[in-house]
Amino acid sequence: MRALIAGLWLASTLATGTAVAQPFPFNDVGVTMGHWHIASRDVQANKKIFVGMGGTPITTGTAESVMFPGVRVNLSLGNAPGSGGSIGSVVNHVGFIVNNVQEQVAKWKATGITVLPGNNNRLDQAFVETPDGVRMEILEDKTQTMPIRHEHVHFFLPEAEIAKAQAWYAKTFGGKAGTRNNAAVVDVPGGQLRFAKADTAQAPTKGRVLDHIGFDVKDLRAFIKKIEAEGIKLDEPYRKNEATGVAITYITDPWGTRVELVQRAPSP
Repeated sequence: MRALIAGLWLASTLATGTAVAQPFPFNDVGVTMGHWHIASRDVQANKKIFVGMGGTPITTGTAESVMFPGVRVNLSLGNAPGSGGSIGSVVNHVGFIVNNVQEQVAKWKATGITVLPGNNNRLDQAFVETPDGVRMEILEDKTQTMPIRHEHVHFFLPEAEIAKAQAWYAKTFGGKAGTRNNAAVVDVPGGQLRFAKADTAQAPTKGRVLDHIGFDVKDLRAFIKKIEAEGIKLDEPYRKNEATGVAITYITDPWGTRVELVQRAPSP
């Protein structure tokens, strides 16, 4: 997806482990991309990578996060690190898009980040993998005005499940179903959800290093009412931090992806 950046950069401090406001507007059902949540084995090592790639570090209490246009990367999840990287999980990898892959890669390498080459040595693609196994694809859009922004989440599913998953994400999150390079996708504000064929069902995300992804929602109670009417059950009850105004809950998609739903605090 080559979505245009819209709106202002908002910076409101939220409760530990939740996403902050994003610069992408909500869609018609009140959803925008929110965050990836990594249960890091070494928070500082991962933070160095994401900051080196151009993210802005944010500390909330004892929690460390790094913000990029379109997504916040939360680096700790309680005291327990995840077990197992993203490969082998239903969320095989996540992705950023940069204005020039080779220029950005050179900068990252200069800070000590290990960068893997693109498939078949493509110059407009590269990969970065955290020490604990979160794989990130780096793609290029030379028309992009900013150095880096969030681009996609890539699900690996058995072929027979791809159309079902595309339809589920489009319906649940008000996304636009389409294709990219003949593969199924769903566009949401702030990113694209992509679906690729896996030979077998992949492991659920919960408990792995990339434990879950998150969407920000405009009105969480209303959104819960909508998805429950569609037959989706919450993993845990709605809860709100009255001090911060942040409300959250979780669901798990039918293929094992844990998803956090976050209503941000009103901006000051």
